[in-house]
Amino acid sequence: MTFITHHALVNNVDIAFWHERSAAPKKVLVCVHGWPESKRIFSRVVEPLRDAGFDVVVPDLRGFGESGLAPDGFYDVVSHARDIEALVFDHLGYESAILVGGDLGGPVIQEMALRNPTRVERMVLFNSPLPMDKERMAGMQTRPPVEVMDYFIRQGTDADALVAELNTDEKRAEYIAEFYSTRLWAHPGAFNADDIAWHVEPFLDALKLRASFANYESAFDATKRTEKPLYGRNSVTQTLILFGTSDHVIYPDFDLMAATVFDVHDGPIRIENCGHFVPWEAAEEFIFRTVEFCREG
Repeated sequence: MTFITHHALVNNVDIAFWHERSAAPKKVLVCVHGWPESKRIFSRVVEPLRDAGFDVVVPDLRGFGESGLAPDGFYDVVSHARDIEALVFDHLGYESAILVGGDLGGPVIQEMALRNPTRVERMVLFNSPLPMDKERMAGMQTRPPVEVMDYFIRQGTDADALVAELNTDEKRAEYIAEFYSTRLWAHPGAFNADDIAWHVEPFLDALKLRASFANYESAFDATKRTEKPLYGRNSVTQTLILFGTSDHVIYPDFDLMAATVFDVHDGPIRIENCGHFVPWEAAEEFIFRTVEFCREG
Protein backbone atom coordinates (compact mmCIF):
# COMPACT_ATOMS: atom_id res chain seq x y z
CA MET A 1 0.00 0.00 0.00
CA THR A 2 1.36 3.43 -0.96
CA PHE A 3 0.32 6.37 1.21
CA ILE A 4 0.50 10.05 0.33
CA THR A 5 3.23 11.86 2.24
CA HIS A 6 2.18 15.26 3.57
CA HIS A 7 4.48 17.94 4.95
CA ALA A 8 4.02 20.54 7.67
CA LEU A 9 6.38 23.19 8.99
CA VAL A 10 6.38 22.44 12.70
CA ASN A 11 8.67 24.23 15.17
CA ASN A 12 10.68 25.40 12.15
CA VAL A 13 11.20 21.79 11.01
CA ASP A 14 9.72 20.16 7.92
CA ILE A 15 7.81 17.17 9.31
CA ALA A 16 6.69 14.52 6.82
CA PHE A 17 3.70 12.36 7.71
CA TRP A 18 1.02 10.02 6.44
CA HIS A 19 -2.54 11.02 7.27
CA GLU A 20 -5.16 8.42 6.45
CA ARG A 21 -8.73 9.45 7.22
CA SER A 22 -11.53 7.04 8.01
CA ALA A 23 -14.92 7.59 6.42
CA ALA A 24 -16.45 7.87 9.89
CA PRO A 25 -13.57 8.41 12.31
CA LYS A 26 -14.06 7.59 15.96
CA LYS A 27 -10.63 8.67 17.16
CA VAL A 28 -7.17 9.45 15.82
CA LEU A 29 -4.24 7.08 16.27
CA VAL A 30 -0.79 8.70 16.15
CA CYS A 31 1.95 6.13 15.47
CA VAL A 32 5.49 7.15 16.42
CA HIS A 33 8.47 5.17 15.14
CA GLY A 34 11.80 4.45 16.80
CA TRP A 35 15.40 3.91 15.71
CA PRO A 36 16.59 2.73 13.19
CA GLU A 37 13.15 3.20 11.73
CA SER A 38 10.95 5.61 9.87
CA LYS A 39 7.21 5.81 9.41
CA ARG A 40 7.62 2.80 7.13
CA ILE A 41 7.68 0.46 10.13
CA PHE A 42 3.90 1.06 10.47
CA SER A 43 3.11 0.50 6.78
CA ARG A 44 1.46 -2.88 7.36
CA VAL A 45 -1.04 -1.57 9.91
CA VAL A 46 -2.10 1.87 8.63
CA GLU A 47 -4.77 0.75 6.18
CA PRO A 48 -6.40 -1.83 8.51
CA LEU A 49 -6.50 0.70 11.35
CA ARG A 50 -8.08 3.26 9.03
CA ASP A 51 -10.61 0.73 7.82
CA ALA A 52 -11.44 -0.12 11.43
CA GLY A 53 -12.71 3.44 11.85
CA PHE A 54 -9.71 5.48 12.99
CA ASP A 55 -7.89 8.42 11.48
CA VAL A 56 -4.22 7.44 11.40
CA VAL A 57 -1.30 9.87 11.56
CA VAL A 58 2.21 8.49 11.08
CA PRO A 59 5.03 11.07 11.18
CA ASP A 60 8.71 10.81 10.48
CA LEU A 61 10.48 12.31 13.49
CA ARG A 62 12.72 15.30 12.83
CA GLY A 63 15.91 14.11 11.11
CA PHE A 64 14.35 10.80 10.07
CA GLY A 65 12.84 9.52 6.84
CA GLU A 66 11.34 12.28 4.72
CA SER A 67 11.36 14.87 7.49
CA GLY A 68 13.91 17.65 7.51
CA LEU A 69 16.89 18.28 9.71
CA ALA A 70 16.38 20.50 12.76
CA PRO A 71 17.86 24.00 12.42
CA ASP A 72 18.25 24.16 16.22
CA GLY A 73 20.26 20.91 16.21
CA PHE A 74 18.14 19.21 18.87
CA TYR A 75 16.85 15.65 18.45
CA ASP A 76 16.05 14.74 22.05
CA VAL A 77 12.82 13.22 23.34
CA VAL A 78 11.30 16.56 24.37
CA SER A 79 11.96 18.08 20.93
CA HIS A 80 10.31 15.10 19.24
CA ALA A 81 7.35 15.28 21.63
CA ARG A 82 6.85 18.98 20.98
CA ASP A 83 6.90 18.37 17.22
CA ILE A 84 4.22 15.68 17.39
CA GLU A 85 2.06 17.76 19.73
CA ALA A 86 2.25 20.72 17.33
CA LEU A 87 1.55 18.53 14.31
CA VAL A 88 -1.45 16.70 15.79
CA PHE A 89 -3.08 19.34 17.98
CA ASP A 90 -2.16 22.57 16.19
CA HIS A 91 -1.58 21.79 12.52
CA LEU A 92 -4.12 18.99 12.12
CA GLY A 93 -6.51 20.35 14.74
CA TYR A 94 -7.31 17.21 16.74
CA GLU A 95 -8.51 17.86 20.28
CA SER A 96 -7.14 14.60 21.62
CA ALA A 97 -5.34 11.48 20.41
CA ILE A 98 -4.41 7.88 21.12
CA LEU A 99 -0.63 7.45 20.91
CA VAL A 100 1.20 4.37 19.65
CA GLY A 101 4.95 3.86 19.92
CA GLY A 102 7.93 1.61 20.48
CA ASP A 103 11.70 2.07 20.76
CA LEU A 104 12.41 5.85 20.65
CA GLY A 105 8.73 6.40 19.89
CA GLY A 106 7.98 4.93 23.32
CA PRO A 107 9.67 7.68 25.36
CA VAL A 108 8.25 10.27 22.95
CA ILE A 109 4.65 9.21 23.55
CA GLN A 110 5.29 8.74 27.27
CA GLU A 111 6.55 12.33 27.39
CA MET A 112 3.52 13.54 25.45
CA ALA A 113 1.15 11.76 27.83
CA LEU A 114 2.77 13.32 30.89
CA ARG A 115 2.77 16.76 29.24
CA ASN A 116 -0.83 16.48 27.99
CA PRO A 117 -2.75 14.25 30.42
CA THR A 118 -6.17 15.51 29.26
CA ARG A 119 -5.41 15.30 25.52
CA VAL A 120 -3.75 11.89 25.36
CA GLU A 121 -6.66 9.49 25.72
CA ARG A 122 -4.73 6.22 25.68
CA MET A 123 -1.42 4.71 24.68
CA VAL A 124 -0.28 1.54 22.98
CA LEU A 125 3.33 0.83 24.00
CA PHE A 126 5.64 -1.92 22.82
CA ASN A 127 9.34 -2.80 23.24
CA SER A 128 10.36 0.61 24.49
CA PRO A 129 12.75 2.24 26.95
CA LEU A 130 11.16 2.76 30.34
CA PRO A 131 11.92 4.92 33.38
CA MET A 132 13.67 2.88 36.04
CA ASP A 133 12.17 2.29 39.47
CA LYS A 134 14.53 0.15 41.57
CA GLU A 135 12.02 -0.49 44.31
CA ARG A 136 9.06 -1.47 42.14
CA MET A 137 11.26 -3.40 39.69
CA ALA A 138 13.21 -5.30 42.34
CA GLY A 139 13.99 -8.84 41.23
CA MET A 140 13.24 -8.18 37.55
CA GLN A 141 15.72 -8.53 34.69
CA THR A 142 16.08 -4.85 33.88
CA ARG A 143 19.17 -4.89 31.65
CA PRO A 144 19.75 -6.49 28.25
CA PRO A 145 22.99 -8.42 27.74
CA VAL A 146 25.95 -6.03 27.89
CA GLU A 147 27.22 -7.20 24.50
CA VAL A 148 24.21 -5.69 22.71
CA MET A 149 24.81 -2.22 24.16
CA ASP A 150 27.92 -1.39 22.12
CA TYR A 151 25.93 0.46 19.46
CA PHE A 152 24.22 2.61 22.11
CA ILE A 153 27.49 3.71 23.67
CA ARG A 154 29.22 4.33 20.33
CA GLN A 155 26.34 6.36 18.90
CA GLY A 156 25.96 8.27 22.15
CA THR A 157 29.61 9.09 22.82
CA ASP A 158 31.47 8.83 19.51
CA ALA A 159 28.88 9.72 16.86
CA ASP A 160 31.08 11.89 14.63
CA ALA A 161 33.79 9.26 14.36
CA LEU A 162 31.23 6.56 13.67
CA VAL A 163 29.64 8.57 10.86
CA ALA A 164 33.11 9.26 9.44
CA GLU A 165 33.71 5.51 9.29
CA LEU A 166 30.35 4.97 7.56
CA ASN A 167 31.46 7.10 4.62
CA THR A 168 29.69 5.34 1.74
CA ASP A 169 26.11 4.29 1.00
CA GLU A 170 27.23 0.68 1.15
CA LYS A 171 28.78 1.05 4.61
CA ARG A 172 25.76 2.91 5.96
CA ALA A 173 23.42 0.29 4.53
CA GLU A 174 25.43 -2.55 6.02
CA TYR A 175 25.50 -0.88 9.44
CA ILE A 176 21.74 -0.29 9.64
CA ALA A 177 20.87 -3.66 8.10
CA GLU A 178 22.46 -5.44 11.06
CA PHE A 179 19.69 -4.17 13.34
CA TYR A 180 17.08 -5.93 11.21
CA SER A 181 19.06 -9.16 10.94
CA THR A 182 22.20 -10.33 12.75
CA ARG A 183 21.80 -8.27 15.92
CA LEU A 184 18.67 -10.29 16.79
CA TRP A 185 16.38 -7.38 17.48
CA ALA A 186 13.81 -9.02 15.21
CA HIS A 187 12.58 -12.61 15.32
CA PRO A 188 14.64 -14.66 12.84
CA GLY A 189 13.21 -14.37 9.33
CA ALA A 190 10.92 -11.44 10.10
CA PHE A 191 12.61 -9.31 7.43
CA ASN A 192 13.74 -10.58 4.03
CA ALA A 193 16.44 -8.88 1.98
CA ASP A 194 14.00 -6.59 0.17
CA ASP A 195 12.32 -5.60 3.45
CA ILE A 196 15.66 -4.72 4.98
CA ALA A 197 16.74 -2.65 1.98
CA TRP A 198 13.49 -0.67 2.14
CA HIS A 199 13.82 0.12 5.84
CA VAL A 200 17.52 0.92 5.48
CA GLU A 201 17.06 3.34 2.58
CA PRO A 202 16.22 6.45 4.65
CA PHE A 203 19.53 6.11 6.52
CA LEU A 204 21.74 6.22 3.43
CA ASP A 205 21.82 10.01 3.74
CA ALA A 206 24.86 10.71 5.94
CA LEU A 207 23.33 13.85 7.48
CA LYS A 208 20.15 12.00 8.40
CA LEU A 209 22.14 9.12 9.86
CA ARG A 210 24.15 11.58 11.96
CA ALA A 211 20.97 13.28 13.14
CA SER A 212 19.51 9.92 14.14
CA PHE A 213 22.41 9.39 16.56
CA ALA A 214 21.71 12.66 18.40
CA ASN A 215 19.06 11.26 20.71
CA TYR A 216 21.62 8.72 21.94
CA GLU A 217 23.99 11.61 22.60
CA SER A 218 21.30 13.28 24.70
CA ALA A 219 21.37 10.28 27.04
CA PHE A 220 25.01 11.05 27.88
CA ASP A 221 25.17 14.85 27.52
CA ALA A 222 22.59 17.21 29.01
CA THR A 223 23.60 19.98 26.59
CA LYS A 224 22.07 17.87 23.81
CA ARG A 225 18.63 18.21 25.43
CA THR A 226 16.30 21.18 25.17
CA GLU A 227 15.14 20.44 28.71
CA LYS A 228 14.93 17.55 31.12
CA PRO A 229 12.09 15.21 30.09
CA LEU A 230 9.27 14.48 32.51
CA TYR A 231 9.91 10.76 31.84
CA GLY A 232 8.54 8.85 34.79
CA ARG A 233 5.70 6.83 36.20
CA ASN A 234 2.27 7.48 34.70
CA SER A 235 -0.72 7.05 36.97
CA VAL A 236 -3.34 8.46 34.59
CA THR A 237 -3.11 7.26 30.99
CA GLN A 238 -4.68 3.91 30.15
CA THR A 239 -1.90 1.98 28.40
CA LEU A 240 -1.92 -1.24 26.42
CA ILE A 241 1.41 -3.03 26.92
CA LEU A 242 2.61 -5.35 24.14
CA PHE A 243 5.88 -7.26 24.23
CA GLY A 244 7.58 -8.97 21.29
CA THR A 245 9.51 -11.56 23.26
CA SER A 246 12.20 -12.39 20.68
CA ASP A 247 13.76 -8.95 21.17
CA HIS A 248 17.38 -9.18 22.35
CA VAL A 249 17.95 -5.44 22.80
CA ILE A 250 15.15 -4.45 25.19
CA TYR A 251 14.89 -5.43 28.84
CA PRO A 252 14.26 -9.18 29.31
CA ASP A 253 11.38 -8.35 31.68
CA PHE A 254 10.01 -5.42 29.68
CA ASP A 255 6.43 -6.57 30.20
CA LEU A 256 6.71 -6.82 33.97
CA MET A 257 8.61 -3.54 34.18
CA ALA A 258 6.07 -1.68 32.08
CA ALA A 259 3.27 -2.90 34.34
CA THR A 260 4.95 -1.04 37.23
CA VAL A 261 5.32 2.20 35.22
CA PHE A 262 1.70 2.51 34.04
CA ASP A 263 -0.73 2.25 36.91
CA VAL A 264 -3.71 1.93 34.57
CA HIS A 265 -2.84 -0.70 32.00
CA ASP A 266 -4.16 -3.52 29.84
CA GLY A 267 -1.94 -6.55 29.50
CA PRO A 268 0.98 -6.95 29.41
CA ILE A 269 0.45 -9.14 26.36
CA ARG A 270 3.42 -11.24 25.29
CA ILE A 271 3.69 -11.86 21.55
CA GLU A 272 5.76 -14.92 20.74
CA ASN A 273 7.81 -15.31 17.54
CA CYS A 274 7.99 -11.52 17.37
CA GLY A 275 10.82 -9.19 18.24
CA HIS A 276 11.45 -5.47 18.51
CA PHE A 277 9.43 -4.30 15.48
CA VAL A 278 5.95 -5.37 16.59
CA PRO A 279 3.78 -3.54 13.99
CA TRP A 280 5.80 -5.13 11.20
CA GLU A 281 6.52 -8.57 12.66
CA ALA A 282 3.10 -9.24 14.19
CA ALA A 283 0.87 -6.90 12.21
CA GLU A 284 -2.34 -8.90 12.55
CA GLU A 285 -2.11 -9.28 16.32
CA PHE A 286 -1.01 -5.68 16.69
CA ILE A 287 -4.08 -4.52 14.74
CA PHE A 288 -6.45 -6.78 16.66
CA ARG A 289 -5.13 -5.78 20.09
CA THR A 290 -4.99 -2.07 19.25
CA VAL A 291 -8.49 -1.90 17.77
CA GLU A 292 -10.05 -3.79 20.68
CA PHE A 293 -8.24 -1.62 23.21
CA CYS A 294 -9.14 1.64 21.51
CA ARG A 295 -12.79 0.68 21.14
CA GLU A 296 -13.08 0.19 24.86
CA GLY A 297 -12.67 3.87 25.56
